Amino acid sequence: MRIVVFTVSIVIAAVGGTIAYRALFLEPSAAVVVTNTSVREMPNLWRVLGGAAMLVCGACAAFFALRRPLR
Repeated sequence: MRIVVFTVSIVIAAVGGTIAYRALFLEPSAAVVVTNTSVREMPNLWRVLGGAAMLVCGACAAFFALRRPLR
């Protein structure tokens, strides 16, 4: 059972990392900020935070799935 939890956790972490990466670097920006001196594009913050949360939760679950229980 631990191997199944580990595998699913790694998949969740990989998907979360992919979502965060795509939201930051590849996909079109969610907003454009126009000031007096420049124009900046802002990434979709909720997709970045959601992907990062999936990455961290998946990595933590994988870590705890393979730890030996304390006796």
